Amino acid sequence: MNVVEKAKEEVVNTARKIIQERLAFGTWGNISYRPVEDRVVITPSGIPYGELQYVDMVVVDLQGRVEDSRWKPSTELPLHLAVYRARHDIKAIVHVHSVYAAAFAIARQEIPVVLEEMAQVLGGKVPVAAYALPGSTDLGERAVNAFGDKGYAILLASHGLVAAGEQLGEALLRCRVVERNARILLYARLLGTPVLLEEKEITTLRDKYIHAYGQERNV
Repeated sequence: MNVVEKAKEEVVNTARKIIQERLAFGTWGNISYRPVEDRVVITPSGIPYGELQYVDMVVVDLQGRVEDSRWKPSTELPLHLAVYRARHDIKAIVHVHSVYAAAFAIARQEIPVVLEEMAQVLGGKVPVAAYALPGSTDLGERAVNAFGDKGYAILLASHGLVAAGEQLGEALLRCRVVERNARILLYARLLGTPVLLEEKEITTLRDKYIHAYGQERNV
């Protein structure tokens, strides 16, 4: 199986996970993976995640031309392509409408770092991209601006969460961590004033996570 065909399976598996974990519902949200520099596998438009199969995936080039599909690609294809063109380190994108992150997106408030796992996995706050209509090229441009050179998660104003990484598992983990951080932050605000982690603490946690977390493996 070549890398593009394998990517289709990974996208389907990720789609099943986000629906099972209630990070998305129905047909809202989208997932893509760039297994090679000039090809992107993305979920199709308007098909519920629970019904998606390997053969439903859409393959496009970086200009959005469909290379392989029986369906139309996600309406958010312009956003995905804009991010891929701007950030060569990003290979996977997961866009969800999870409840707590969406609450911040609707309030148009960034999500600060209050938990160590968010410092470790993201290394900083989640900013809000300026509002633009879903599916528009403007939304893609504003998402790119919000991601910047080093960011890996953003909120789309009045919309939802977008997380990215080198692998789909990494992007999905970031969705989970941001959603949990957002939920706990909202609860903490009911109790009083949350204490945010300081930048030096965030930097230290991120560095240790990258260089010292987990077990050494002999390959």
